[in-house]
Amino acid sequence: MLYDALMTASQANRRPESRGNEPPGPKRLLAVDTTTGCGSAALIEDGRVRAEIGVDSFGTHSARLPASIDVLLKSLHWTPADLDGYAVTPGPGSFTGIRIGLSLIQAFAFASGKPIAPVSSLRALAWKLRGDGIPAVCPLHDAKKGEIYAALYLCEKARMKALVPEGAYAPELFLKRLPRGRKILFIGGGFPVLAAAMSGAEKKRAVLSPRTRFIAPEVGLLGAEIIAAGKGIGPDDLEPLYLRRSQAEEGR
Repeated sequence: MLYDALMTASQANRRPESRGNEPPGPKRLLAVDTTTGCGSAALIEDGRVRAEIGVDSFGTHSARLPASIDVLLKSLHWTPADLDGYAVTPGPGSFTGIRIGLSLIQAFAFASGKPIAPVSSLRALAWKLRGDGIPAVCPLHDAKKGEIYAALYLCEKARMKALVPEGAYAPELFLKRLPRGRKILFIGGGFPVLAAAMSGAEKKRAVLSPRTRFIAPEVGLLGAEIIAAGKGIGPDDLEPLYLRRSQAEEGR
């Protein structure tokens, strides 16, 4: 049903010249995140979140995502032809999850000719906590094999500055990169992995955010800024953000 509408939109609204960069920014944007078990989708209009769906269930992304998008569009009486662009998290996160989200958004972009904004899942997770009272924000995912995908951002007003770059880290090594004596706000499924390596003093300074890990709204808001700046890309240029090799590649 969703794909039928999408193909109809592609025939009526195909604008190949809009791929890549088309300022001013999009009025209506579809945002998707499937990098972790907390998968979500959202619709953004004029810099405001209009609708969102989030489900914490890793095994259902491929089956659930198209249906979720269909529900979102129908709830606002939109069709795929009403969308001006797309935002998606290319990583870091689950390799399988990343591929599901990218493939779907690429299909939309190929059919419509509308631009895509790739937004890091860690950056979107940190953006979720802007204005929560603690400027130093650490988003982190469980990267398995005893590692974490993590970064440290300084969030002040509408700006974010990376203090520790995104990467796949051993918890002990990542802790050494964090500023000493500073209170840090953590969010993400990788926190238990990091906490297991913390000293008593580090645990006292750490604050775990109670917010959910659904980030499609933040992906959409950040993505709208990317497209508005003329930095949107076409589907052929959309690449996964892998911070380490997959298990299949490591086994070769």
